[in-house]
Amino acid sequence: MIENEQVEELFLILEEKLEKTVAVLQEEFSGIRAGRANPHILDKLQVEAYGGMSPLNQLGNVSVLDARCLVISPWDKSLLKAIEKAILQSSLGLNPANDGTVIRLVFPELTEERRKELVKQVKKMGEESKVAARNLRREAMDGIKKMKTAKELSEDEAADCEDEVEKLVSKCVESIDKAVSAKEKELMTI
Repeated sequence: MIENEQVEELFLILEEKLEKTVAVLQEEFSGIRAGRANPHILDKLQVEAYGGMSPLNQLGNVSVLDARCLVISPWDKSLLKAIEKAILQSSLGLNPANDGTVIRLVFPELTEERRKELVKQVKKMGEESKVAARNLRREAMDGIKKMKTAKELSEDEAADCEDEVEKLVSKCVESIDKAVSAKEKELMTI
């Protein structure tokens, strides 16, 4: 590797952003249900409470009752209606059952058609992550070109740096592909 602080910083930032791209994708995948009850599906759900919007996980406990049922136990029972409303308005496609003390979310068995829709969604998210990785590659390459133009890097050093950027981005795209195929397999497994 080239002994140059600017190059080292460029690579540190690139690696960090590429790792974050994969982490964000995997976090998004945790919100896609595969027919099993997963409390992470509710992580992004916002509930109107106390005059503002609050994440559901700050308003009560979410626990897994069995393979296909989640139980939401709000700390303040007066929020039951608001939580129920938030779930109904979300794109989760679940019908909450409110018994006055807790809300039960029963996950219906996924149909073949719904599984295929979810796989398409997963692939689209994967493509968006790859685009983000390619944009990061372009930024890094632009940085290397600027250093080469400013005579801070020789032709050979710039070529080595560009090769290294390609390797890092390829590794990231590979990780994205693995995450997509793992989620696809999970969704298609009955």
